[in-house]
Amino acid sequence: MSAHRSGQPRAAAEIIRKAISLEPQFALAHNDLGNMLMEQGRISDAVACYRRTIEIAPDFPEAHNNLGNACQMSHSLPEAFDCYRKAIELRPGYAEAHRNLGSALLRVGRVAEAGAAFETALTLDPALTEVIPLLVREMQQACAWDGLDRWSQRVIHLVETGSGTVNPFLFLCLDTTPAQQLRCARQWAAQHLPGGPPRWAAHPEGGRMTVGYLSADFQEHATAHLISEVFERHDRLRFRVFGYSYGRDDGSAARRRIVQSLDRFVDLESASFFDAAQQIRADGVDILVDLKGYTAGARPQILALRPAPVQVSYLGYPGSLGTDFVDYLLADPFVVPADQQPHYAERIVHLPDCYQANDSTRAIAARIPTRAECGLPETATVFCCFSAAYKITARMFDVWMRILTAAQGSVLWLLQSNPTATANLRREAEARGVCADRLVFAPELPNPEHLARFAVANLFLDTLPYNGHTLASDALWGGCPVLTCAGETFASRVAGSLLRAIGLPELVATSLAEYEALARRLAAAPNRLRALREKLRRNRGTFPLFDCARFTRNLEAAYAAMVATASGPVRR
Repeated sequence: MSAHRSGQPRAAAEIIRKAISLEPQFALAHNDLGNMLMEQGRISDAVACYRRTIEIAPDFPEAHNNLGNACQMSHSLPEAFDCYRKAIELRPGYAEAHRNLGSALLRVGRVAEAGAAFETALTLDPALTEVIPLLVREMQQACAWDGLDRWSQRVIHLVETGSGTVNPFLFLCLDTTPAQQLRCARQWAAQHLPGGPPRWAAHPEGGRMTVGYLSADFQEHATAHLISEVFERHDRLRFRVFGYSYGRDDGSAARRRIVQSLDRFVDLESASFFDAAQQIRADGVDILVDLKGYTAGARPQILALRPAPVQVSYLGYPGSLGTDFVDYLLADPFVVPADQQPHYAERIVHLPDCYQANDSTRAIAARIPTRAECGLPETATVFCCFSAAYKITARMFDVWMRILTAAQGSVLWLLQSNPTATANLRREAEARGVCADRLVFAPELPNPEHLARFAVANLFLDTLPYNGHTLASDALWGGCPVLTCAGETFASRVAGSLLRAIGLPELVATSLAEYEALARRLAAAPNRLRALREKLRRNRGTFPLFDCARFTRNLEAAYAAMVATASGPVRR
């Protein structure tokens, strides 16, 4: 349809509606209308169109697949599974339905089934290159490392040659450079994020600046745990603070706290991209701060419509978005050194101390579990890493197993991400000469209990090339020293920034050999480990990392500078 091809999806949708009014049983038109509504972010309206299509033509596999996509985006995963399976039943060779089924399975941790679906999709259609990054993520989450390097190199090749677009967040988790990550983001944005014309109301001179925070994670989520106190501490004499949420309301205390901390909270979960942007414009937002980037559930399409004169990427995504509609990236001199500016489409703004916001009021459960209750040895060294399984690489695991071998009786305490990963990690330990029972797996817990259990670990072993971010600050807040290896990318330097901001730079290694040697020395010197824990305890209340009042003033100074230096037709 010419209107759709010319970038006028709303006009195209109206044309299809007229066709439907003339022929109400025109199933293909209902399906096409659903697709156009999906492109606009009007998911609930698209669902209605797909359901109507299926009522008219129940054997229409594309409609079942499309309904599955809409259900997946609206978090109705059980129905999404049913839709994809129905599409496959109707057309067993439907490669895209197999791919989408795998994506939905991966979201609920059914990694083995997801892998089988991805492999089927790729077998049916080798040209479906977007399956390859999904297959790599499935292998990462399963800790299924046999062949992973080969598949990862294929993903990097897609980006280097421009022969296929790759989700930039998945790409951050590979052993890639800042330049490669920027290339990946630019390719993704060019294909998926058409921009819109800027339209803003004039900001009244001398008035308070309006800062809008845009996210799907105003709920029980790591982002909420980090930034809630910042919302509460913003200077209301200088700033109005609005929140724009397109995530679900999970009814949690974290959600309630955020709603109460903001001057205005707008629920955009059911809004189209266009309507969301219009709302932000109508509210006169001066600076729109995106907290999602390209992470799961993000809607960068809202940012692409340029709803605010100054747009900032912060906290949720450790890399460049590769676009011309995000003006600034908030970082610090360690995570993104100044000489890295060529690898970022945004202008880098350095916050002093550390870029990461932290909540100094996060509750730690009063009761500390015993080691016995956690399945840990009473006296041996307990290394821990509660990062998601996809961050554990074969190379990192090799280092960890050598550390365990050198530290007699020590154990590695890991998060139980999924049964497949647990089984594979046990098998990989045995293959490296380490008894599988020296890996102890911890369940997920509510945040206060999760923070409390760090008291029984001796040292948090960080991951590379993607560090622990919120988890590293969790460990430090819970009193457990963190050992990290700083790489070249933003994602690989976060834990180093945290440690420097809490006065423990001696725990930042610059190579895996140095990291391994330091872990071995610490395990052999329990007095030094205890001294590090005591230093952390003292520094927690005096160093910048957990000083949220100081952080918020620095953040506000950065916002004011952004507005003050804005110029040209799209600046004030």
